[in-house]
Amino acid sequence: MPHVIVKLYAGKTEQQKSELATKIAAAVTEIMGSKDSTISVAVEEFDPVDWKDKVFTPDITLKAGTLYKKPGYEPA
Repeated sequence: MPHVIVKLYAGKTEQQKSELATKIAAAVTEIMGSKDSTISVAVEEFDPVDWKDKVFTPDITLKAGTLYKKPGYEPA
């Protein structure tokens, strides 16, 4: 029952978010062998001024050991 949460800056269109969710679900199906009906994908949008405190520090810095793809930037 994979559940994927995508956190990103606010401002993407509903079409972009829907297409992203569809492609993520397809990748999970292909790579992990999950059935499409068991996959859920959420999109959480954040104002750029909140990124460091609400995403970068708690989800990237403090959970670095769980990252399989690390970012190549440091927040301002």
